[in-house]
Amino acid sequence: MTVLASGSKGNSAVIASSRTRILVDAGLSCRELLRRLTQAGEDPEQMSAILVTHEHQDHVAGLAVLARRLRIPVFFTESTHRAWVRMLTPRTTMTYAQWLDKLAIEREAKAAETAKVPVYDVSRMEAIASLSAEAATLDAGLNRSGDLDAELPMEEAEESCEPAESRTVAKADPTYLPAVEYFHSGTKFTIGDIDVCPFTIPHDAADPCGFVFCSAGIRMAIATDLGYMPPNVTSALRDVDVLLLESNHDLEMLKDGPYPWSVKQRVLSRVGHLSNLAAAEFLEREYDGGAHTIILGHLSESNNAPELARISAERAIGDRMTLLGNRILLAEQQIPLQPVEL
Repeated sequence: MTVLASGSKGNSAVIASSRTRILVDAGLSCRELLRRLTQAGEDPEQMSAILVTHEHQDHVAGLAVLARRLRIPVFFTESTHRAWVRMLTPRTTMTYAQWLDKLAIEREAKAAETAKVPVYDVSRMEAIASLSAEAATLDAGLNRSGDLDAELPMEEAEESCEPAESRTVAKADPTYLPAVEYFHSGTKFTIGDIDVCPFTIPHDAADPCGFVFCSAGIRMAIATDLGYMPPNVTSALRDVDVLLLESNHDLEMLKDGPYPWSVKQRVLSRVGHLSNLAAAEFLEREYDGGAHTIILGHLSESNNAPELARISAERAIGDRMTLLGNRILLAEQQIPLQPVEL
C-alpha cells in the first residue's frame, strides 16, 4: 500500500500485487497524481484500474482526466457513478414563480404561433433566460463542492494531461470515461489477481464504501470518511495486515476551530468523520490486534495535530505494539507515504 495523499485537500492510494495495481480514489489533479505516482516509484502506465470510494471532491478531483489519460476502467457503485455524473453536469433550476412565468410565456408563444401573430414579451423572456442561466451557474458551483470538509474547489481539466483523441469528446461530455464497471457493497469482485471486498461506511455521500484487498494471503484495508464504526465495518476490518484508518480531528480543536458551526456539526455527525477518540476506541475495544501496520489518515490540517493522532492511537494499542506488529504511521497531505510492503 502506498498512500499518495490523505486529507481534506485530496485522497489517493495505490494497492499493488505482483501484477495488478489499483488506484483507490483520484482526489488530486491529474498532473499532481502523475507526479506523486512517479515520486513513489510507481509507473502510471502500469495502473490497472481506478476504484472510487465515494463522489466527494477530495476523492475524485482528477478522476476523469486521469482515467482518460491512462485509458483504464473506473469502478464505482452505480449510485456513486450517478452522483458523480450529476456533480459534473450543470442543471438549470428556477423558483416556482419563475416556472409559472415560463409556462405563461410558452402558452403565449403557442397561441401566437397558432394565430400567426408575434405577441412574445421579449423583456420577460430575456429575464427568465437570465434567471435560469444564473441559477444554472449557481447550481453547477454547488454541485462542485464535494466533501464539506474539503478546502479546495474542483480543479479544471488539464488539457496537457489528456490524450488529444479524447479531448474533443471530453469537452462535449466531461463525464466521459474509457470504461465504467459497477460493483455492489458486500459483494466480492476481482481486479487482476486482487480480490476486492467493499463494505458500506456511514458518510454523507450517495453510496460510500471502504475496501479490503486480498492477494497472496495478504489483506489490506482502507476505512476513511466515516462518522462512526458500525458493526459491519469492525467485522470487515478483522484479520487485516495493513489498515488505513481515519483519525480526522481532535474534538477540542474542532470545537474551538475556524469552521462554521454547521460544518462542525456535520463533521461530528454519524455521517461525518472519525475523531482521534473514536479511532482510539476502535483500536482499544474492537480491533483484533493482528495488523503489521496501521496508517492514520485523513487528518484535518485545521482541527488536528499529527502527534495528537499518534499518541491517541498508541495509547489505545498499548503493549500490543511491537517491532513486528501494530506499527503506527501517519499519512500526509503534501507528500506520499513510503510504501508498506508485505
